[in-house]
Amino acid sequence: MSISTAPVNGSVSFWYAESGLPDQRPGLDGNREADVAVVGAGYTGLWTAYYLKKACPDLSVVVLESRFAGFGASGRNGGWLTNSITGGRSQYVKSHGRAVVGRFQELLNETVDEVIAVAGAEGIDAAVAKGGELNVARNEAQLGRLLAWAEDEAAWPEAGTRLLDAAETAERIQVAGALGSVHHPHCARIHPARLVRGLAAAVERLGVPIYEGTTVTDIRPGRAVTDRGTVSAKYVLRATEGFTANLRGHSREWLPMNSSMIATEPLPESVWQQIGWHGRETVADMAHAYMYAQRTADGRIALGGRGVPYRFGSRTDTDGATQPETIASLTALLQDMFPAAAEARIEHAWAGVLGVPRDWKATVGLDLKTGLGWAGGYVGTGVTATNLAARTLRDLILEPGSELTRMPWVNRKVRRWEPEPLRWIAVKAMYAAYYAADRAERNGRSTTSPIAKAANLVSGR
Repeated sequence: MSISTAPVNGSVSFWYAESGLPDQRPGLDGNREADVAVVGAGYTGLWTAYYLKKACPDLSVVVLESRFAGFGASGRNGGWLTNSITGGRSQYVKSHGRAVVGRFQELLNETVDEVIAVAGAEGIDAAVAKGGELNVARNEAQLGRLLAWAEDEAAWPEAGTRLLDAAETAERIQVAGALGSVHHPHCARIHPARLVRGLAAAVERLGVPIYEGTTVTDIRPGRAVTDRGTVSAKYVLRATEGFTANLRGHSREWLPMNSSMIATEPLPESVWQQIGWHGRETVADMAHAYMYAQRTADGRIALGGRGVPYRFGSRTDTDGATQPETIASLTALLQDMFPAAAEARIEHAWAGVLGVPRDWKATVGLDLKTGLGWAGGYVGTGVTATNLAARTLRDLILEPGSELTRMPWVNRKVRRWEPEPLRWIAVKAMYAAYYAADRAERNGRSTTSPIAKAANLVSGR
């Protein structure tokens, strides 16, 4: 493997370094009218435009994007097309009942296959490998959480989880210190930038203009106001995820949380023979400040974690650069988990923002009186959920009362985040507690109560 050199840091993400940054499309040139204006050209916005036009080709839809399609989380994420219900199921069971939540889980399972099917139909090579998701416990405290989680999951056969012991885990992948894992089949590894670029091209083929380099500054009933003109539309749909705080009047809507990643150089076959990972599962651990990883199509390990989770005042980055100390900590974690790759050069590091609602649960909705709609707050689990959210927005406009519009995340009212400095203090306290507990657990101690208290402080539970 190569001699160590400093990794490329930023440049949006490794995914774009591998596939190339796209040329920017023309921006909006003055005022115009449409039936639907979609704000944001990430997965949510593009899927929404796609399904609206497929269902109603005569509908006039425009997409507005401040940089380029896929500039945000859609082009920077870990490439996990998985079936997660953001924030868990328990609160939804209380509000909507077991049967509805079970169906919600099934819909997310089915959405994994929907994304794969559309990518195939549209000729999008997203490097899909459906190997499922593997969550690994690496110490006794993590194993305790894993076993408790597996017991809870047993009551949800819809999720398809299966508990694996240490030997069964090692048959799939050699993670140092692995004591067991939970696997489920409803997850695929993807190349996120290829998916979002292909989806943008598919949307354009349907006749939807994507106006890039066009910053929306204000969303009002019937209008999306930009720095290049105003789009008047019956429906204005907000799909801005981690950048929502930049919109006028939305600074406390969703907290923009940072996540960082590194990618190794391509690993030789001799290393992969030691690691395994032949099923291309996505991999996470059971730490409080958890990691997530994939084996890329070109034979790298791409691994992510939190780093510096939140910037004071909901500030967001521009080019995806992350802190040197974050690169160092993620590199140390990769070497600890995969000793066979310890000498691999880290070629790229980057960061992105994800949207976090006050209760850590995603939401999708439409106000029929104002025509204002929204979807997001995926808390990092949006690669699949964006597709289901988009089809739900389609139905809220074209087919109100459909099954999708009756799911528990629809038209939820979410409490706004506190003003600064309270939200910065809360997030900082939560992650300080997470990191402290993880350190204690690595030293053989069990989880302590400050974790639950810090999580409750931020989540509002």
